[in-house]
Amino acid sequence: MPQTTPLQTNTATPAESWDLVIRPQRSLFDIDWKGIWQYRDLLRMFVIKDITVLYKQTILGPAWFIIQPILTTFMFMLVFGNIAGISTDGTPKILFYLSGVVIWSYFSETFSKTSSTFRTNAGIFGKVYFPRLIMPLAQVITGLVKFSIQFALFISIYLYFVFSGDVSINPNSHILLFPFYVVLMAVYGLGFGLIFTSLTTKYRDLNFLISFGVQLLMYATPVIYPVSTIPDKYKIYIQANPLTPILEGFKYGFLGAGEINLHNLLYTTGTGLTILFLGVLVFNKTEKDFIDTV
Repeated sequence: MPQTTPLQTNTATPAESWDLVIRPQRSLFDIDWKGIWQYRDLLRMFVIKDITVLYKQTILGPAWFIIQPILTTFMFMLVFGNIAGISTDGTPKILFYLSGVVIWSYFSETFSKTSSTFRTNAGIFGKVYFPRLIMPLAQVITGLVKFSIQFALFISIYLYFVFSGDVSINPNSHILLFPFYVVLMAVYGLGFGLIFTSLTTKYRDLNFLISFGVQLLMYATPVIYPVSTIPDKYKIYIQANPLTPILEGFKYGFLGAGEINLHNLLYTTGTGLTILFLGVLVFNKTEKDFIDTV
């Protein structure tokens, strides 16, 4: 009888290749820089959307970028400059208050919008994958666009006073540190925002504290007054605020008014990096399971 051999079947399957492999984070310190770079087009799209949608159905549109700081500056001039008689260290009131309003607005807006990242984007986070840090980074860049427009307004008024002889360009190195001061404001806004957006997923009461707290923090920061007008016994508390050297350095660089030194600058830089580090830490921890609590 002829012998038959069993049918040989090849059960091996070809190796599968994937365009994208989603893996859980290995540690709290693991930041997906590669993923953020790969999704840079999405980051740009979010920035454009935030800018266009914000004033899409308004009559004046992006003109509000200019109107808001001007109206705020005039109000500060009236209340704190004329009625309260607070000194501006011999600088024109409009320049003093506008400089504070412009750079403070960048911090406050970045912080306020970043602090609601999980709450406002829960829907898209639960359906589509992309590096979650894209959202807060988009708010930082969006705020920077708005800040650039408002800073151009400040420079225009500043140059007017320079050419009229009321203000002289201050030849000091602090004016060259202007980009560094802006980066520090972004670091603080992003760092605080990441911390608070992570906390608000469980503690909703913090949502009511954020806007109120930003207003209180403004009065604890030399936005509407110079540090030189603070009594010595209270000055230590104002200088303990890490945002104080940024405001003072910005004003000193352009207006020659303010108190700034290397020690204060190192203090505010180290504190800002620490806050950003903690913010990324708690953000990475929260993003793993926040969708179950939001």
